[in-house]
Amino acid sequence: MNAGAAAVVSDRPRPGGFAAPWIQVLHGREALAVAARNFYGKPDERIAVTAVTGTNGKTTSTLLIDAILRAVGKTTALVGTIEYHLAGRVLPAPNTTPESLDLLRLFHELEEAGGTHATIEASSHALDLRRIYALNVHTAGFTNFTRDHLDYHWTMEAYFEAKQLLFTPAVGPPPHFAVLNADDEGARKLRISPESRIIWYSIDRQAPAGLPEEQLWLRATDVESGFDGLRFSVSGVVDAPRIESKLVGRINVYNILLAYGVGLSYGLSSEEIQKGLRELVSVPGRFERVEEGQPFMVVVDYAHTDDALRNVISAARALKPKRVITLFGCGGDRDRSKRPLMGLAAGELSDYVVLTSDNPRSEDPLAIMNDAMVGLSRFDTPHIAEPDRERAIRAAITSAEPGDVVILAGKGHETYQILRDGPIPFDDREVARRVLRSFGYNRRG
Repeated sequence: MNAGAAAVVSDRPRPGGFAAPWIQVLHGREALAVAARNFYGKPDERIAVTAVTGTNGKTTSTLLIDAILRAVGKTTALVGTIEYHLAGRVLPAPNTTPESLDLLRLFHELEEAGGTHATIEASSHALDLRRIYALNVHTAGFTNFTRDHLDYHWTMEAYFEAKQLLFTPAVGPPPHFAVLNADDEGARKLRISPESRIIWYSIDRQAPAGLPEEQLWLRATDVESGFDGLRFSVSGVVDAPRIESKLVGRINVYNILLAYGVGLSYGLSSEEIQKGLRELVSVPGRFERVEEGQPFMVVVDYAHTDDALRNVISAARALKPKRVITLFGCGGDRDRSKRPLMGLAAGELSDYVVLTSDNPRSEDPLAIMNDAMVGLSRFDTPHIAEPDRERAIRAAITSAEPGDVVILAGKGHETYQILRDGPIPFDDREVARRVLRSFGYNRRG
């Protein structure tokens, strides 16, 4: 109140002796979202909002969508894990999805700048915490649903229901369009409002006979994946050209298809969509290559779940390397149950594994590694354990031979490591570059 507030809105009772106006509500976060939306003049009614949820692929999908929209001349905002974009400005990203007040302020500023479209990553935390409560969403996308965040949601059922909130909001209309991964069991279980038009996308599943007329099914066919990127055709759209992208791996076929479906939801032609897809040649920390002229590939990836780890190793395998060397760790103070599953994935799919620390936070790094080793030790895959991540990266690169792929998994775009005493500067890409240069490689040399 000393800072100038006129009243307090809270889901708690007024404390005794508090004289200022006090408005008690059933759900404080829902009230905040509604108040923020009203305060900023409901900009989401004039800005076309795309929200993408799912366990993996949100960042790449939203970057692709934003690239498509900008390629046709739209002034946009992008809200996600790596950073926020606002009408050409780059802003730091404290959270994947900001609090409702901050999000609506960003939309208001976008509108003031003449912007028309916003694309956001809708994390399960944000959905559960009502950060996008009452938001008018034009198109909602769903990537996939796999195990993660059980330290917060506790059960897979609760985790799924948080995702569900994007498609069946408690307040306001449902999305005009729902763009869903037909190959994903979680997406097929979603309850979609009859008011939402569904655009399915897939690689494996074919459109069923009798697909409702109002639904669309995009399927990738004749997929080619190599060191130089992806090429594939899209069935389900009459004028679809063959898609070409510098992105690598099967997971990015799904991400591109989702972005393609979103483009169609805004009435864009296949040619306009393809133009935008070509604009995005890489994503920070997502199968990002570190090139210093070495005769093997080094990639940095944000994979920090067993499913994401399987995806990135499979993407490397599709390049037909001599060997795949995987470095990974598991986050501390987070879902412990996924640690052995990550070890299992690395041991099953890799030729050599370097187990290390990720962001141990308050936990003992060795205890975290022991949890992961439970899964890793089920295979005879050669491996080492090195808790010091920089030394581990050096060990992984030292073991590489011509034709190998070295995957540095877990931290991706992050430029810090969170230890017991707090964060320290740390960037897998820079560490890998230093190691490669210490061996005499230098792309400028």
